[in-house]
Amino acid sequence: MMAYLMRRLWQMVPTLAGVVLGVFFLFKGFGGDPAEILAGLNASPEQVEQIRDQLGLNRPVWEQLAIFVGQILQFDWGKSWATNEPVAQLFATRLPATLTVMVPILVLDALLAIPFALAVAAVRGSLTDRAIMVVTTVALSISFLVYVIVGQWLFAFQLGWFPVQGWTDSVWTNLTTYAPLPVLLAVMVGLSPQMRLYRSFFLDEIGQDYVRTARAKGLGERAVLMRHVLRNALIPILTNVSMQLPGIFVGSFLIEVFFSIPGIGREVMLAVNRSDYPVIQAVTIYLAVITMLINLLTDLLYKAVDPRVTLK
Repeated sequence: MMAYLMRRLWQMVPTLAGVVLGVFFLFKGFGGDPAEILAGLNASPEQVEQIRDQLGLNRPVWEQLAIFVGQILQFDWGKSWATNEPVAQLFATRLPATLTVMVPILVLDALLAIPFALAVAAVRGSLTDRAIMVVTTVALSISFLVYVIVGQWLFAFQLGWFPVQGWTDSVWTNLTTYAPLPVLLAVMVGLSPQMRLYRSFFLDEIGQDYVRTARAKGLGERAVLMRHVLRNALIPILTNVSMQLPGIFVGSFLIEVFFSIPGIGREVMLAVNRSDYPVIQAVTIYLAVITMLINLLTDLLYKAVDPRVTLK
């Protein structure tokens, strides 16, 4: 186990190096001149040149790359060009708001989609199965913006159950007052595709020989589904959940913008609109590292879920 872990961590080094080089040269070649962006349209050439000197853009490319890599190794992402706030501090202050919304969404998605999909797969071909598949197909066809508009109108303005917008420094207040509406709408949107996907996983397992053998031995249907079908379908389910996990740490751009949640997602949107390169570069590398670590964690969980899996 330890040898596998160390080997996987070592393999992340060239991948991360490729991401760093890609981000650096991508912004260097196609991002435009940061000095001109910061100076504005009315700046004189002298002012632009002065900003270029301050940012170190007149230095050789290899020296700029060395500075960029050094900042990453020191976890020093520099300062936001728009707000002059340290990027590390920006992440630290925005991350709690993002987690307050995204963690409940992921947990509820999994807790609701897995049992519902298993129940629907158990009655495949029935009227209930067909009706649910029709409903989920219709739900998939509706844009998330429609859910947001209708949800705010119904639950906030008509019923008055939740506020439309707002945020405080109290995690409990945010979780119980301001987060429920965006969480509810996001779960309503995400439940349909997750149910359909997990249903297909369960149906693949239900058709296997070991399920027929378990039934032939007299094992009850509930036990077959819970002990055999669910457990063997956890591998693809874990894979799907792991693909969603990086989004927890980046946030949902639409949710945070429409509900004015001061999270990382909204900050990234603002950074893109302002051409705030330090923030965008930091988010890109930060997301790459998180994705690699989550992939490693998922591979280790495969072993815990299915003892037949070998780590090589």
